[in-house]
Amino acid sequence: MENGFFENRVIEKGDFSNIPLKKGEYENCRFVGCNFNNADLAEIIFTDCLFSGCNLSLANLTKTAIRNTKFEGCKMLGLNFENCNKFGLSLRFENCQLNHASFYQIQLKNTVFRSCQLQETDFTESNLTDSLFDECDLYRAVFNQSNLEKVDFRTSKNYAIDPENNRIKRAKFSYPDVLGLLDKYDIETDRLE
Repeated sequence: MENGFFENRVIEKGDFSNIPLKKGEYENCRFVGCNFNNADLAEIIFTDCLFSGCNLSLANLTKTAIRNTKFEGCKMLGLNFENCNKFGLSLRFENCQLNHASFYQIQLKNTVFRSCQLQETDFTESNLTDSLFDECDLYRAVFNQSNLEKVDFRTSKNYAIDPENNRIKRAKFSYPDVLGLLDKYDIETDRLE
């Protein structure tokens, strides 16, 4: 079966959980209110696309190329981004649920996570240099051997980052959430008035 090329399309309320999205390359396309829950998106190419209000939970991303693509208001639980095609991988997230997602060993330089739930998300060995976590919930997110240099965490909460196990040079934090850098020491802190 031949792969197709789809450009400047708007796909609204499509249900691809049972009927698969056509294989091929999607350029400058908008997916609005679509259901990709458990969908097979393997080896599809998305370039300059927008996913808005979609459910992509547990979708298969094996060798999926995602280039300069934005996700807004999407449910993306349990996605394994490490299975994506790494060439040109460029993502942006706004108001998304990314709980239990995995970005293991992914290059995520300059990535924006705005108003996202990232609970128990795995960033092990990922490179997040110059990224922004703006008003995100990072409860039990895993940062292990991650490059967090120049990452802005100032408006985010619930992170626990081991400075001895991650690169955090020039990262930005704010009080009181910066105390998450001390979690491994199991110490108590008080604010003096």
